[in-house]
Amino acid sequence: MAQVAQHKTAQGKAFAPEYQGALGSLSVNSSLTDVLARGIEELRTAQQAGEQRDMARCGLAVAEAYRRLGNIAEADRAWKASYRAARTAGDLGAMAWALWSGGTLARQRGALPLAYRLLALAAEQGKRGGDVVVRGYSLAGLAETGRIQGDYKAVGELHEQLLAEARRRGEARHTVWALEGIAQMHRNTGSYDTALTLFEEAAETAGAADDRRGRAWALRGIADVVSVRDGDVERALALLTEAELACRAMELSSALAYNHKMRGNVLYRAGRYAEAGENYTQALAEFRAMDEPRGTALSRLGLAKALARLGQDPVETTAELTVLRRDLERIGLRHARDMVAKAAAELGVGPLPGEDPVPTAGQEPLPAVRAGAAR
Repeated sequence: MAQVAQHKTAQGKAFAPEYQGALGSLSVNSSLTDVLARGIEELRTAQQAGEQRDMARCGLAVAEAYRRLGNIAEADRAWKASYRAARTAGDLGAMAWALWSGGTLARQRGALPLAYRLLALAAEQGKRGGDVVVRGYSLAGLAETGRIQGDYKAVGELHEQLLAEARRRGEARHTVWALEGIAQMHRNTGSYDTALTLFEEAAETAGAADDRRGRAWALRGIADVVSVRDGDVERALALLTEAELACRAMELSSALAYNHKMRGNVLYRAGRYAEAGENYTQALAEFRAMDEPRGTALSRLGLAKALARLGQDPVETTAELTVLRRDLERIGLRHARDMVAKAAAELGVGPLPGEDPVPTAGQEPLPAVRAGAAR
């Protein structure tokens, strides 16, 4: 993965291009319940007037509000209705935005092949319709889908191209997204210093642009790196608390659940297994409520590790990890087998059925502790 060119361009204030037409005045930081209420109201007005283009644009905001609130079925109906209205109106740009929303929802639901198809269609429609913003968002969605799968070689360059393009146009929100994606890949491949620099730039850029959502994700990334690189538990928890306040204010259900899962990771690394288990359990319930399989599986993995440290029967741990490996592979996460195998080796229950032993030279499994011994 190539290094990111370290240059900065003046960025404007963050805006939300998915809020269109009568909803164009809404802020990127608007409460999602407010967006949803306003979107439904304007959508009804457009329906009564028979304005298909307005129906498509207002329906997009409704779909995105439902998605981010974790209301999957409603989001699915809304983006499809937006697409139908856009197609009736012959509005290629609105069709592209609806497809982008549907592709983003598919990725959130763990349907990665469908996400690829819809986002590729969105990018093509955006190009045909001359909407460079939706084309950029759709290409970014394709890049993020590949990154989630662990295919860094395929999407690393695309991330960097999109970052350069966003900087050139002064799009703060997209700049923040690209910085965070590149930072995450560096973090996952062990380049912690580079990852921290990029996450910190993302947080700074988001703060200057008043992009609270982007800043919350960046703070989560910083917390992760300072926890794993420096062992700085208190700073990591303080950063996550700050990010959680923003998530709650905007009602960002998915971001909040990932925040709680990261809090579990930080506590687990610190040997505070009982507290980690509580946070994994909370995140697991949140992910299940919004039918998000990737977050659900990752929370189950964290919880399985915490419970193993607290003295759970190794047979139960082995069974859970075996099922988790299957579930993560079904989602399409290419690195799932390695992720679960490393957990099994760390906990001293590997190799799992059907896999080869994982080399553990120089790494002794940490001792299990009982609930009463956890800090």
